[in-house]
Amino acid sequence: MQTTQIQLKISLSEQLNRLLLGKAQRLGIPLTQYVKHIIVKEVEKEECPTYQMSEKTEKALKKAMKEHKAGKTIKIKDLNAFFKQL
Repeated sequence: MQTTQIQLKISLSEQLNRLLLGKAQRLGIPLTQYVKHIIVKEVEKEECPTYQMSEKTEKALKKAMKEHKAGKTIKIKDLNAFFKQL
């Protein structure tokens, strides 16, 4: 799977640049790789919120899973009406 990459430009003070560069050099990696590592470690600390399903949604899910396993298909004529009834 190919992911789209973006380029991010940041400005650092000379002191911060020296500190980061020194750490990257001690680790034997390029500065950009070290900065990516710091970002990943920070983002990993975040927890994804989870929510409890309503009973109605849980029933709809169970029904849909049962129909899926049985190979049931449906034809949708009006997409807007279909989503409104969910």
